[in-house]
Amino acid sequence: GDIVVDGGNAYYRDSQRRAAESSAQGIHFLDAGVSGGIWGLQVGFCLMLGGEAEPFRRLEAILRTLAPEQGYALVGPHGAGHFVKMVHNAIEYGMLQAIGEGFELMQASEFPVDLPRIADLWNHGSVVRSWLMELAQRALAVDPQLERIRAYVEDSGEGRWAVQESIEKAVPLPVITLSLQARFRSRQEDSFSARVIAALRQQFGGHTVREG
Repeated sequence: GDIVVDGGNAYYRDSQRRAAESSAQGIHFLDAGVSGGIWGLQVGFCLMLGGEAEPFRRLEAILRTLAPEQGYALVGPHGAGHFVKMVHNAIEYGMLQAIGEGFELMQASEFPVDLPRIADLWNHGSVVRSWLMELAQRALAVDPQLERIRAYVEDSGEGRWAVQESIEKAVPLPVITLSLQARFRSRQEDSFSARVIAALRQQFGGHTVREG
């Protein structure tokens, strides 16, 4: 029968429902978490698939074309592909936050640190060497202070789903949760909670406030 592959960033429980609806119509369904971003066309996409083994095997020739060597796998039943991709993206949130905070600390230091040089240095033998660090070096080499980029960070939903999953399963995700909250904060031109805190400090301790 026909095979439907959902390669979008879908919520895994929606994928489970769609698989059941497809099966009722005699249609095979595979949910595919896809990672690689805009570079996937050049180096291949990492493909995380959920579903049954038979339709997966039927598509393997296509998967081998799209993915790098060892870059695709059937990771579980229906929904597992998008679940694993959700966790993948949640890990990415934490990694990006850590890299950003580290570079901000260096940027604020007393030392005349060459940020793109440090990013390149770390990619040669250090524990934190990574593709993300390579991309950091690339971005900082063009604009060392990132002055052309506004401090505004979107989220595509997977981090929220992961945090909600952690609440439902009572699995602590402190780093991932805070990295998601940091993105929310980046979108605020003026934090009302910060104004409340400043007002309270003035009320109970006579601390100075900065007029708006």
